[in-house]
Amino acid sequence: MKLIRVAACTLNQTPLAWDDNQQRIVRAIERAREAGAAVLCLPELCITGYGCEDAFLGASTHETAIEVLLEIAGQTRGMAVSLGLPIRVDKANYNASCLVVDGEIRGFVAKRALAGDGIHYEPRWFKPWPLGRRTTVPVGGVDYPLGDIHFDVGGIKIGFEICEDAWVAKRPGLELALEAVDVILNPSASHFAFGKYAVRDRLVLEGSRAFGVSYVYANLLGNEAGRAIYDGDALIATQGRIVARATRFCFSDLELVTAVVDIDNTRSRHSGLTGFNPDVRAENLRVRVPFVLPQAQPEKPALAKETWEKNSHVKEEEFARATALALFDYLRKSQSQGFVVSLSGGADSAAVACLVRLMVALGVAELGLGGFVARLSHVRWLDQAITEHDVVRALLTTVYQSTRNSGETTRTAARELATALGATHYELDVDALVQGYTALAEGAIGRALEWSSDDVALQNIQARVRSPSVWMLANLKGALLLATSNRSEAAVGYATMDGDTSGGLSPIAGIDKAYLRRWLGWLERVGPLGVGPIAALAAVNAQAPTAELRPSEAGQTDEADLMPYELLDAIERAAIRDKLTPVDVYRVMRTQFAQYSPEQLGAWVERFFRLWCRNQWKRERYAPSFHVDDANLDPKTWCRFPILSGGFERELAALQRWVAEEAQSFE
Repeated sequence: MKLIRVAACTLNQTPLAWDDNQQRIVRAIERAREAGAAVLCLPELCITGYGCEDAFLGASTHETAIEVLLEIAGQTRGMAVSLGLPIRVDKANYNASCLVVDGEIRGFVAKRALAGDGIHYEPRWFKPWPLGRRTTVPVGGVDYPLGDIHFDVGGIKIGFEICEDAWVAKRPGLELALEAVDVILNPSASHFAFGKYAVRDRLVLEGSRAFGVSYVYANLLGNEAGRAIYDGDALIATQGRIVARATRFCFSDLELVTAVVDIDNTRSRHSGLTGFNPDVRAENLRVRVPFVLPQAQPEKPALAKETWEKNSHVKEEEFARATALALFDYLRKSQSQGFVVSLSGGADSAAVACLVRLMVALGVAELGLGGFVARLSHVRWLDQAITEHDVVRALLTTVYQSTRNSGETTRTAARELATALGATHYELDVDALVQGYTALAEGAIGRALEWSSDDVALQNIQARVRSPSVWMLANLKGALLLATSNRSEAAVGYATMDGDTSGGLSPIAGIDKAYLRRWLGWLERVGPLGVGPIAALAAVNAQAPTAELRPSEAGQTDEADLMPYELLDAIERAAIRDKLTPVDVYRVMRTQFAQYSPEQLGAWVERFFRLWCRNQWKRERYAPSFHVDDANLDPKTWCRFPILSGGFERELAALQRWVAEEAQSFE
């Protein structure tokens, strides 16, 4: 047997936070050493942080990264450690991983497949490394090998797939397998999206099986740079079995997992495969390191843990845990004093307030009350918190702002929910402000404003009047105002700019309304594992969604203003995600929503396309939102569309003709 202990560690890094990032890396190395690890894989670009954006183009970023690398290198005595950083060679920047062995830099592997779709813009900052090429790079006065290489460390061969490398059809592992590599390290910065963890599992498992290696995968953790959330996956697989995995969405700065792998056993199994024919000419891509990795003792395989991923509400759990962790990191990294939410008594603001409460519940459950408070030591008055309820009261402020069109149902729902959550809650009557602005406008234009002719203006002034007061409360506390607008509203512009879109952060802007309502129902009845339900949501969930801006006798509801939310979200996916024409969207909707007439369905499809085109400027102005879905509408990270366009006029004319013909045959 040739046994070694390998380790993977997640890290909650921050772009360009040099000293903090270095301290976490050193702490991870120390923990791995204490655990007896011989090989440690750390996340992609862990020295700089992954989300440095155009700072990657600056010379100082590269120079400082090298300085930090040299400072860390000496901490790796007795181990092999991968450290991620950008490297500049011949005026080109590369995303690289450095293997440091027993305190000495041994070489750099550069990423071949750059992530350039959706939320990623790596080709803006880096060049892909060409297959089979090798050069040298000077670091600290010494030339080290750089490129498409692997390392022979005392007879154990170590290779790299860096994040996206493993997600493409021709992944480097194919060549590494032919070069008889024993261990593949995958340093990653793989953002969270619903259900994505299952794909990662398959990539790691198949990598270990097909390539005949022990596969060590380490991802970033938490809200690193503001929008992307990293779930903190750390996985170790050998011979097609996952033998260690980290807890996703943990509130700790890092989490280490280790496993003992048998190099001889892996080699024996792979040598028996008839399809394995090693490339004996790959010597020029090998870096020999004269260091013998520490041997490990056999260990009993760990029992699989019961996790929330195994229940039937994985997406609900993922949304709750990902957003709670993202809010926690945003709070501490922005040095804000808490969160303020304009709590209307409706679904959207209720969801935002509940997410803050879940942040506290999940964080305290993991870190303990003292540990949670210590991580937020910058928040004034929090050190006086004795109970979890005290923490929520210090961190969450809610305010209900009524006008003459507000009802007692929403007021009561907001008050009861705020009480159940433990928030500091205020009630303000802003109707006098609304009437004041209305009177000013009437005086200026010389006529009275009427609902029959001035509907949009009379609705919007109510939403906008609420913004200054809630901003003022946020400013007084030094807290962050959370916007409450959702994805479905963003698609069709059903939101008041500088009203319900007001805020410095928009936690649910990537979540469609139909799913949000289902999630709130789950949160009322079930809730996250280990936390439980929030029963006070019953009063919120019992209501039909309404902006509550028209007089009560109008019976205003969101779906009456727009269309059924289930339909709206289905149209959005077909039109925006799948890029279908209006006619094709209509045809798809006819199969899914056959209960509606051709004329009604056609009118709703046309309404969606017209509102979508008209409201791109609103989507451009939304506060930063969390990326939770790899098909969202955020123009800053995923979905680009012109602010001014032809408005699908030709395509909508074709839709009108199609619907007219179908309506005739339908009759």
